[in-house]
Parts: sequence; C-alpha cells; structure tokens
Amino acid sequence: MPKDISKEQSINKAKNITQLVICAVVVGLAGYNLATVYNNMKTVPSSSYVDTAEHDPDTQPASQEFDPDKIIYTSSQVPTKDKFYGDLILVNNDAEYFSLGDEDLINIADANAEKGIDYLALPDNSYTILRRVYEPLSAMVTDFYNIYYNDTLEIYGSYRSTQLQKEIYDRYDGQLDEDGFPRAALPGHSEHETGLAFDFSETVNGDYQGQGDFAWINENCYKYGFVVRYTDEKKDITGFRAEPWHFRYVGIPHATYMTKNDLCLEEYIDLLREKYPYDGEHLQITDDDGAHYEVFFTPSKDSEESTDVPVPSGYKYEISGNNIDGFIITVHKDEKVAPGQELATEPGTTEASGEESDDGSGNDDENSGDTENE
Repeated sequence: MPKDISKEQSINKAKNITQLVICAVVVGLAGYNLATVYNNMKTVPSSSYVDTAEHDPDTQPASQEFDPDKIIYTSSQVPTKDKFYGDLILVNNDAEYFSLGDEDLINIADANAEKGIDYLALPDNSYTILRRVYEPLSAMVTDFYNIYYNDTLEIYGSYRSTQLQKEIYDRYDGQLDEDGFPRAALPGHSEHETGLAFDFSETVNGDYQGQGDFAWINENCYKYGFVVRYTDEKKDITGFRAEPWHFRYVGIPHATYMTKNDLCLEEYIDLLREKYPYDGEHLQITDDDGAHYEVFFTPSKDSEESTDVPVPSGYKYEISGNNIDGFIITVHKDEKVAPGQELATEPGTTEASGEESDDGSGNDDENSGDTENE
C-alpha cells in the first residue's frame, strides 16, 4: 500500500513540474512579444482638427435660454383671392386692380368739416378716399399747415370708379405724351381705383410740383405712410412719367424703407419676394419714431381656395396681397397684444361702409399740364 502511494505522488509531482514549465514558456513568449511591440511603437501627432488647449469651464458657452421676445409663428388660412387686396397691392400697366365693389370710402369734405380742417381745398364735395387713408392724409396736411400756414393746398384727385376711369381713358383715346407714356391709365390699371392714391394741386395756379412750401410734403410724406409714386428716375420701371403730385399710401414702415432706399413700389415688391421669404431672412425696418417692424413674403397657393399664411402669435400684424403672386406680412414688433387681437388689417376685408359719391367722385384730373397718366 505505501508503495502505491509513493508511485501516485511521483506522478502528480511530474505533472506539476510539467505545468510549471509550460506556464514559464508561455509567460516568456508573452513578455518577448510585448517587448517587441513596445520597441516598434511610434508617437502619433495630434490632429489639426482637435482642440488640444485646456478648457476653462467658465468660458464654456451657456445653454440656450428661452427668449420671451422671440416671435413664434403659427399658420392662418387666408382666401387666396385676397392676394389682390391690401395696402401693398401693385397696380400698373401690367397689373390690374380687381375691385371688390365695397371699398370703405369716406367723403373728404364731410371728414374735413368734422375735424375743422379748412386749409385743404376741394373742387367740389364729391371726393372720397379709403377711410384708413384719410386719417394719415389729414394728419399730414395739418402738420404742413401748422408749419407754413399755407392754405392753398388742394385735393384734385382721389378715389375713382372703374367707370369714371374708362371715361377719362376714352377722352384721351389712348394718346401718349411727348415722352411716350400714356396720358391716362387703362380702366382697372389706375391706382385711383383702389382708394389708396390721391393727387394734390394748389389753388393759386393749379400746378403742384412739390416745390417751395410744398417740398416739405414730398420730403416728409413717408412719415405718414405715403410715397411719391411716380418719379422721373423710375419712369422706365413704373411705366408713368414723373408726377410729383401723385401720392400713394403703403403704410409707414414700407414708405420709410422705400424712401430711404430709393425704391419704387415695383422694386420693393420684387425685393421682398426675392430676398425676404418667410423661410429665409426677414426684412427689419425701424421708422423715424423708433418703431420696429419685421416684414416677409409668402407665396399664394393659386391652385387652392385658401393659402396657409405664417402669422405671429401675440404681436400686432398686417397681411397685404401684392396683387401678383402672394402676401406680404408686416409684424409690429413693439406691439404685443392678447391672443386673438393680433390682426390689424387684412386684405379683402373692409369695415362699415363709408359714404360714396354716385359716380366715384369728381376725380376728372387734368392736372399739371393736362397730363393724366393714371
């Protein structure tokens, strides 16, 4: 029995020795391989695209914080046909005005009497204009009078019906003036048919040129939302010769930008369409009183009855068609309002109807050298 035990112990001892030898060989080989790899290692330079400088936690950009003044836009469905209406519609030899037939007109003589304005003459008491245009018009002529005490200013053209425009056009029988411009616009193509335009004259010699005291009006009309629509410099774009007596209402921010950047309405509408779409940069305007506006263009969906128009939530805004291919949205960035009270004016809508003359009012303009041009 002891002999058998001794034999078993010898076998186990041999196994242990063999395992130790094998382990030693493995460890030796591993050490050799590690040494070889270490000797063949190279230093890899830092990438030029990785910032290896130490970062100060205090200089890290702060997380984006909520901006309570950021304008949030929602979608409003507007009848696509409303692209033909609003303060910024383009009406010229190529773009026709489609009257709704219910323009909100006000009788200028009656309104003047209510305000006590006796320094703005009228050829007769039939002249009318859009109600929303009369207010800035009366403010402008009042400021003019308070500066110069000149009571010779006269309205000699305002709203006209399409029928009256046709009568004026037929009278000139398509004649052109000496510069090749039409003496009278085609029916449907005169700004007077919109109620947004008017002509000045003066009672001394009936020739308003925007000079002398009246230069103040032509230089400052943009502050009231008006532009001198036809200038000699832009006649090849507008299609009409210079008319320093013809004023068009577009609204204060737009009149300010157009005047200070020497743009006619055709150029301004093109600019908004091409450079300031809703999904791009918006035009930022600050008027002379420091009021801030944001303006952008969105196209109309002409194949559908309505168009989704982006509008601001909680800010006063206006929508105007451009009478061609879409809408111009004007945001009053300084005027926060309660939900549901944002919309100031909308194309294609009017307030309670004002008084209208039977014939569209006496706007039989043959002003300034017998040149109609409108």
